[in-house]
Amino acid sequence: MIPASTSKLSAAPEGALVIDGKAASKGIIARVADEARALIARGIKPGLAVVLVGEDPASQVYVRNKGKAAVDCGFHSAQHNLPPDISQGELLALVARLNADPAVHGILVQLPLPKAINAPLILEAIAPHKDVDGFHPINVGLASIGEMQRALLPCTPTGAMILIEQTSAALGQALSGKEAVIIGRSNIVGKPMAQLLLVQNCTVTIAHSRTRDLASVARRADILVAAVGQPELVRGDWIAEGAIVIDVGINRVAADGLDAAGKPRTRLVGDVAYAEAAARAAAITPVPGGVGPMTIAMLMANTLIAACRAHGIAEPKF
Repeated sequence: MIPASTSKLSAAPEGALVIDGKAASKGIIARVADEARALIARGIKPGLAVVLVGEDPASQVYVRNKGKAAVDCGFHSAQHNLPPDISQGELLALVARLNADPAVHGILVQLPLPKAINAPLILEAIAPHKDVDGFHPINVGLASIGEMQRALLPCTPTGAMILIEQTSAALGQALSGKEAVIIGRSNIVGKPMAQLLLVQNCTVTIAHSRTRDLASVARRADILVAAVGQPELVRGDWIAEGAIVIDVGINRVAADGLDAAGKPRTRLVGDVAYAEAAARAAAITPVPGGVGPMTIAMLMANTLIAACRAHGIAEPKF
């Protein structure tokens, strides 16, 4: 994996370098847009279809942001808004039509889906070469055997890996031989993150809720990735001096006071106690503004890659 742009780092008041995911994602989006213009000049317009079922507010925001990014990249962007009571058969039929549509190179079905729909069945119905989320078992399997250049990789861990590579380079460190600890074993982040780090010759430990003495395991890490969805679980004394800390968590917690509408305020925090960790880490991602922006950037990159592969064109490396 080749870094898409120079890492953007700035010093935090606490001492650690702040890894700027917003700046890094803008660099990737700009490069995707440039590559897309070259494809369009050859008569090939990358196409992304996003399927949204129901009216979940958070999902609506995510889908809107993905659609905007696709337009910014010059893609053909199609959004399918479906009612929450759509049948599983109707949703499968839509996926089949998108699979057969040559103008669509990437298909994304926004999660979560209504409980009446079998989400794994829907995701597995997406053609693997159009699975820009990287969730299809074929793409998961290719990644698990180290065939990263044949797979479409999950967006969040791939974006996190780019930040790790850029930060290591900025710090003048090689990744090979580093000890990496991932807290979280999800199929979406934890497991694929481990595969990506293994390809870079890191020694990888996946820790989780059943791990004994989780804090001491975390302290071994040269690279610590937190992806558990528990607000500020990882405390400052869990961090080794000089570690790179990647916080994938986004959690909304109560804040002091009321907002303009008289409702209790909330704020976003990660899985890492930021100020405590920044006092010990060499570099750390903030929340928000760290890994989050990279997810959409890598979705655009995957769509571009899928378009290149569909037409037998050499794909860019990110």
